[in-house]
Amino acid sequence: MRSKCYNTTMKDVGDKVKISDVSLIISAVRRSQYPTDEKPEFLLVGRSNVGKSSFINSIINRKNYARTSSNPGKTQTINFYLVNENFYLVDAPGYGYANVNKQMKKKFGLMMEDYLVNRPTLKQVFMLIDFRHKPTSDDKMMYDFLRHYKIPVTIVATKSDKVGISGHQKQRSIILNELDLVLGDDFVVFSNITKVGRDEIYEKIERII
Repeated sequence: MRSKCYNTTMKDVGDKVKISDVSLIISAVRRSQYPTDEKPEFLLVGRSNVGKSSFINSIINRKNYARTSSNPGKTQTINFYLVNENFYLVDAPGYGYANVNKQMKKKFGLMMEDYLVNRPTLKQVFMLIDFRHKPTSDDKMMYDFLRHYKIPVTIVATKSDKVGISGHQKQRSIILNELDLVLGDDFVVFSNITKVGRDEIYEKIERII
């Protein structure tokens, strides 16, 4: 399914990346629908309720562009957001939601495995984890998969505004210890409310593109 282009003017969104244009190009369910322009792609993965839509809206500085859902697990497509006609933010179906049936989980799994292993334009994965909790078994399985295929990862710990400053170091240590990050993978504490961590994401994208 294709979407028309929406322009969004943004000011002071970071020292490096100035976002002036965002378009939802395609909501894909198969490889043949993926963009063919070979622009760099930054994939977002995470549990269904971790805040991927809010992360996208924060990065592009628009409140309701990527719509959040009251029914986690509803997204069943890979959504390609073209930013500045220069790179894609790619939103994957959330994982770990019990109400998705086994057949649909298998379909999602095969679609994601194919994308992760065979997509040459994939440059970086932003793996979102809820900062309030230790990584789930699904989180650890996803990170191990990415590590196995040597796909560069930035762990983004969302909802950091819901954790008191005094608890940040403890939560950070819990997540890092559970995932056992490999050398070269990054960790960013993030909040779509306070915007903490947003400039780090911009800088990461800027370095890659």
